Amino acid sequence: MVRRLTTKTWALSALVAAGLMTSGVMASDKTEPRNEVYKDKFSNQYASWHDTAESKEVIDALEADPNLVILWAGYGFAKDYNKARGHMYAVTDLRNTLRTGAPKSAEDGPMPMACWSCKSPDVPRVIEEQGEDGYFTGKWAKGGAEIVNTIGCSDCHEKGSPKLRISRPFAERGMEALGTPFDKASRKDKQSMVCGQCHVEYYFEKTKEHKGFVKFPWDMGTTVEQMEVYYDNLEFADWTHAVSKTPMLKAQHPGYETWQLGMHGKNNVSCTDCHMPRVTSPEGRKFTDHKVGNPFDRFEETCGTCHEQSKEFMVNLDKERKAKVKQIQLKAENQLVKAHFEAGAAWEAGATEAEMKPILMDIRHAQWRWDYAIASHGVASHAPDEALRVLGTAVDKAADARVKLAQLLASKGVKQPISFPDVSTKAKAQAALGMDMKKMNADKEEFKKTVLPKWDAEAKKREATY
Repeated sequence: MVRRLTTKTWALSALVAAGLMTSGVMASDKTEPRNEVYKDKFSNQYASWHDTAESKEVIDALEADPNLVILWAGYGFAKDYNKARGHMYAVTDLRNTLRTGAPKSAEDGPMPMACWSCKSPDVPRVIEEQGEDGYFTGKWAKGGAEIVNTIGCSDCHEKGSPKLRISRPFAERGMEALGTPFDKASRKDKQSMVCGQCHVEYYFEKTKEHKGFVKFPWDMGTTVEQMEVYYDNLEFADWTHAVSKTPMLKAQHPGYETWQLGMHGKNNVSCTDCHMPRVTSPEGRKFTDHKVGNPFDRFEETCGTCHEQSKEFMVNLDKERKAKVKQIQLKAENQLVKAHFEAGAAWEAGATEAEMKPILMDIRHAQWRWDYAIASHGVASHAPDEALRVLGTAVDKAADARVKLAQLLASKGVKQPISFPDVSTKAKAQAALGMDMKKMNADKEEFKKTVLPKWDAEAKKREATY
């Protein structure tokens, strides 16, 4: 059903005159979700935004690092996890991932509606139409025909205007929890806050009526330790680990939080300074480049505006930082993978919940810190010192868990070291967990063939009334 929103005649006439609408029903009083509506009025911005489609390559993160399969055992990310692509692929990649399953109806599937929340300007449109209660109610498939336009103009801008905005109420509440309401922030801060609507850590706050509202866990602060305490006080867990039975936390992509703690955030360098610089069009006009990507691709307009060093020097420095972070990341993963299997062996040997509780808390904290440090896109560039610090604590806590496990296993008469399965490839790791990947992939292909065309047809019919 199409919701026909009332609007003042003068506002409708103004939009028609501005070329933002021709006739029919407006998408929303506040949000125009169709990015192509703006391609003429903001042609340079639109063209550069559309260029995010150039990041076509799909990079399988589980294939590159099979440890991840074990670390996320029992959670959707163990099924499928590809590295992030450009904004143009946000909806496509969410539809295609095995994590969202192969739902056959609006009530089917493993994921809640909240999983759409950062993927599309249709999200604020639906919230404006239905309220947050209406939007968050139900399963992910309920939004299939509604959430169809990929991340774009109305996610960050007021309707028909270059003026920045926070388009999601839950993000606005998150910023207010930090003491910086959007309408009181400086333009520099606003440029980062609009990115911080999505490039953040979040969780699904469960209520009696809903499987999850999106909430930022910032009530006590944004450091890894502050959010850890926040989650522990709630006794919140994203899932229970399939091997160790640990109540786990899954970091999402805390880019905003880690940026604040790095050299750029501390020096008031905004997200847009590096990822969306001011550039000159072929016609000689200045505009903001919306091809969000690697700052080194436009070095003179990004890094070169502050740094005197050459591009070669800066690129090599960044590579060195990434290598250091990667090195300690893998150390943490190695400790955690073994800790999960050793905990599984302890349960099999008859360990009690009381005996396991302090061990599982060490595993929970270690993996949360590892995940916080590596799930943030670009953390080695944004805040390498913080990444190394946090990963160091992850290694320590995982090692603490393993010392306790060694003592517990010995008390149960278990010969050590225990035998670990071969998890050297993605396929072997998934097989070790008993995952039926053949069925999952077949179900997904059937879903893409039969369900997605229906969603698109329904969306096209609805948008034709705008």
